[in-house]
Amino acid sequence: MTLVDAPKAPARHPEKAHRPDQPGAKKPDWIRVKAPGSQAWRDTAAVVKAHRLVTVCEEAGCPNIGECWEKKHATFMILGDTCTRACAFCNVKTGLPGTINSHEPAQVAAAVAELNLAHVVVTSVDRDDLDDGGAAHFAAVIGAVRAASPATTIEVLTPDFLRKPGALEIVIEAAPDVFNHNLETVPSKYLSVRPGARYFHSVRLLQRARELAPQLFTKSGIMVGLGETRDEILQLMDDLRSAEVDFLTIGQYLQPTRKHHPVISFPTPDEFKALEAIAYAKGFLMVSASPLTRSSYHAAEDFAKLKAARTSRRPE
Repeated sequence: MTLVDAPKAPARHPEKAHRPDQPGAKKPDWIRVKAPGSQAWRDTAAVVKAHRLVTVCEEAGCPNIGECWEKKHATFMILGDTCTRACAFCNVKTGLPGTINSHEPAQVAAAVAELNLAHVVVTSVDRDDLDDGGAAHFAAVIGAVRAASPATTIEVLTPDFLRKPGALEIVIEAAPDVFNHNLETVPSKYLSVRPGARYFHSVRLLQRARELAPQLFTKSGIMVGLGETRDEILQLMDDLRSAEVDFLTIGQYLQPTRKHHPVISFPTPDEFKALEAIAYAKGFLMVSASPLTRSSYHAAEDFAKLKAARTSRRPE
């Protein structure tokens, strides 16, 4: 009898397979997370599995999954699990995506209702293969969640919709409560870190979202530790404030595999606190800056603070 080797699973990052290994940096003592596995975590995992959903928590290897899922806070990733981009920092699978799941809006809405979420974050892979970049699907998910859980506030973390005219307008017309799009890094690092994107297009996307819906909260995030300078971070803050972005998140880049961009530095917690203070001084309504900060980390609590901050600034 001839033994036949089982077919190999497709590579998660085929475009990185032949790249040389990058050095792996030892994490400092301040980067420690609670391992997942509590009963509440298992309950959240069961809901995600039952509704056949994808989460960025799992796909991107988020270090906060244990803490967040214990609180039943999951960030849903729509439009499949395969991204058309090949960013050097990201652990989400890359390649040619499959067809869109037309049942996904209802599945997300059912999971939100079952988890009884006061605030939900919905993100997606990049879908450069679609004419609208997946904007209509975002709108369908927003509509389904609104119908199933009218009291739940909705935050979308979207791709850049590069060369997708009209896509942003479709999402904004669906009326999310928060529009989030991450710059990820400073412009000098785009070619090596985020080569499929364009820095000033992303800034303009955030600015345009505010123009389309003046009462909308806008949000963006970056990673540090990729070789950026302090002055570049401060200039990025100014660029976001020029676009009237309300909320800035700053977190530590962590290298998913040896094929990904190496970690160049680990700023200390005190350095994060200094960046937070500067960002507040520049006029952001809300800033979250720490080594473990991620876009949707503590999103529900931060949204409440964001609303309160805007109210307190309104003239009597």
